[in-house]
Amino acid sequence: MTTLAACAQVVRAQDLAEEALRIPMKEAGKKGLEAVMVRPNDGARHPLALLNHGAPRESSDRPGMTPWSLLPQAREFARRGWTTVVVMRRGYGDSGGGSNEDAGPCGNPDYYDSGRESAKDLRATIAYLATRPEVDATQIISVGISAGGFATVALTADPPPGLVAAISFAGGRGSRKPDEVCSPAVLVNAFREFGRKSRTPMLWVYADNDHFFGPQIAAEFYEAFRSAGGQATFIHAAAFRRDGHGLFSLGGTPLWTPMVDEFLARNHLTLRDTLLALPAAPDVALPPQLSSRNVEEFRSFLTLPEHKAFAVSENGHYGYVFGRRTAKEALKLAEEHCKEGSEHGNSCSVIWLDDGQPAAN
Repeated sequence: MTTLAACAQVVRAQDLAEEALRIPMKEAGKKGLEAVMVRPNDGARHPLALLNHGAPRESSDRPGMTPWSLLPQAREFARRGWTTVVVMRRGYGDSGGGSNEDAGPCGNPDYYDSGRESAKDLRATIAYLATRPEVDATQIISVGISAGGFATVALTADPPPGLVAAISFAGGRGSRKPDEVCSPAVLVNAFREFGRKSRTPMLWVYADNDHFFGPQIAAEFYEAFRSAGGQATFIHAAAFRRDGHGLFSLGGTPLWTPMVDEFLARNHLTLRDTLLALPAAPDVALPPQLSSRNVEEFRSFLTLPEHKAFAVSENGHYGYVFGRRTAKEALKLAEEHCKEGSEHGNSCSVIWLDDGQPAAN
């Protein structure tokens, strides 16, 4: 079995199967592209849902990214009947090849070519997955968040065979700090150029308090794309937590899944009448630090992949991470997320690490 073959890791639940993959791509070298597949555990072919990630503001954060961080979202599509694959583009996580999708200097970015370069990775992934026995390549949807949403828009302007619909959550590029985008007019024009060729039905979702791409510029994206001929349903979602850019997340599941379900139904892409079951949380004693308002999310956290950590503050606020490269990184980030919402002076402690054992502090 080559390094680009599947099955480095397989996790099976009652209704879903999950496994790590390597996607072959010439430009990604021997490593290929790092990926995770989640599918109905029935041995049959299913239509493909391809999920792809955003881009952190700091390029130094890219190596720490993993496809497992989008596992909850992938599970939601899989339980709706899709063979779902999360792929890391070149230059992110453990994918091979250097990053060729950067738009360039803030004062003179090339967003159009950046989007096309990102879409190249998605197209290569789809071409490989179309050969897999788990995939029915006659029906494919692409789903992306942030820079991944922008890549998905670009993909629809030059769609591969079988692409029938696409979804962009908070799609865009060039956010270098909260509420600021490099050369916004250039980015708007890139959406216009993609709209000239895109005819794939799309769903676009932007939250009211998105601090990467706020309501005003999101509306400009949509108008440029639509007026050029692109087909998109735009949802201006309500504010979500501290930054609506994170709506497409585990915590946002009750909000974004109805939007997706309605879009899929409208495009005759509802695959199941009932949802497959999510993995059940292990039967463990709950940490006494948990309050009633965070027990449900903690139980979901228990089903998530390593490396993971869950932190709680003195006032009951919590933060957690999962799918990180190392336990040390998970500990650090969980504490940071917890402190972001805690009252001044309240400390945060990590109470659970990886295999369910309380972490020592």
